[in-house]
This record gives sequence, structure tokens and C-alpha cells, in this order.
Amino acid sequence: MTETSQSDVTERVGLACPACSPDVETVHEVLAAGGQATVRCTECGHVHKRDLPEERTVEREVVVSQDGDSFAATVAVPAAETVAVGEEFLLETEAAIMTVRITSIELEEGRAEEAPAEDARTLWTRAVGNVTVDATIHPKEGTHDETKSVPLQVPGDYEFVVAETDDIAGEEFTVEGIHLREDAVGYEFDKLDHDGDRAFAKDINRVYARDESTSAWSAW
Repeated sequence: MTETSQSDVTERVGLACPACSPDVETVHEVLAAGGQATVRCTECGHVHKRDLPEERTVEREVVVSQDGDSFAATVAVPAAETVAVGEEFLLETEAAIMTVRITSIELEEGRAEEAPAEDARTLWTRAVGNVTVDATIHPKEGTHDETKSVPLQVPGDYEFVVAETDDIAGEEFTVEGIHLREDAVGYEFDKLDHDGDRAFAKDINRVYARDESTSAWSAW
């Protein structure tokens, strides 16, 4: 479900033309929107002002998954629009406005990867504005520390890069590998382990890293 401006939605509309077709709608180009729009009939070229028809919307249930919990909300979607798995949109809830990604589309019968908004019954989504990335951090070579699993809370657009060092919430580590989520798009592989490979936090299932922290020690 992509965000579109009013000009994108109403660039060409069906309207009656007072010059050549007062009773039957013809295709008009929108020259200027806002208030009474300035439109031009594509049949005869007549330019006139008209109120544009309002775009019809449908209200659909949205189930949001966030850090293991889930809750339901609703969203108004243009009826003529197509929704698809992987698309992101802003969802306004009573608690906050958040960015979510569609992970599944529930129809009256079964589920689909893509469907007209009118056919969708429930949009299953995942919050991607702020996310928790699980990191498996291996100890430095030559130490007797144990491997640890650490949840890293970061913005969804934060990038992890293989062979680069991060310092997040007191954890300093070098990324050695990245395992992507099933709904991640735009990547050639689901596992990244070459220097310079990068991925957004919202697309990551788990980060594998090497500990780089320097803890102070005391003889006492």
C-alpha cells in the first residue's frame, strides 16, 4: 500500500463536460487541484472548474505484531488500491503513529500475497519503525567468556554492515554475519557474510558478531 498524493490519485478523472458532453462523463485532466479544481476535457479541450469526486475508501482491520505482542487497529484504504505483502504504511493508533509492514493478507477465503483493498479482510503486519534485533555475540578469541544473546533495540532503518563495528547500548561488537527475515525484500541472499554486506534492522532476524568490548579489570 503506497502513499500517493492527491495529484497522483486524481490526475485523470471522469467528469461531465459543459461544452461537449453535459450528460455523460468524459476523461478530464486535472490541471490544478485544491478547492474547485481546474480541469481540461480530453475530448474537446475545454477548461473549466469542478469539484472533484471524493475517493472512496474501505476500512480494514490491521493486526500489528511488535516484539512478541500483537494488537488490532483499523486503517482506511482507497478502495481502488492494491495491497501487497512487503509494503509499508503509516498506521495511526490510539497510542502512537507507527510504520508497519504487511506480512500477510487475509481474504474471505484463505490468504494472498497481493489483493485489491476491497477483497482484503485483515492486514497482518509487523511494526518496523523501531525494532528489536537479536544478536549472538561470540567472545574475543583467547578469552574464556561465553557466547551471549543480546536484544538490540534500534530504529528500523538502522543499518548493520558485515565487518563493521557497532556500539549499541554498551555492547561493542563487529558484525560477522546477518540472517534476514522471510519478509525482507531487495536482497539477493537470506544470509549475508561478506565484508560490506548490509541490511536494515527491520529486515534482520539475527546478527552474528564478535565481542569488541574493553572491560576494565581490577586486582582487588
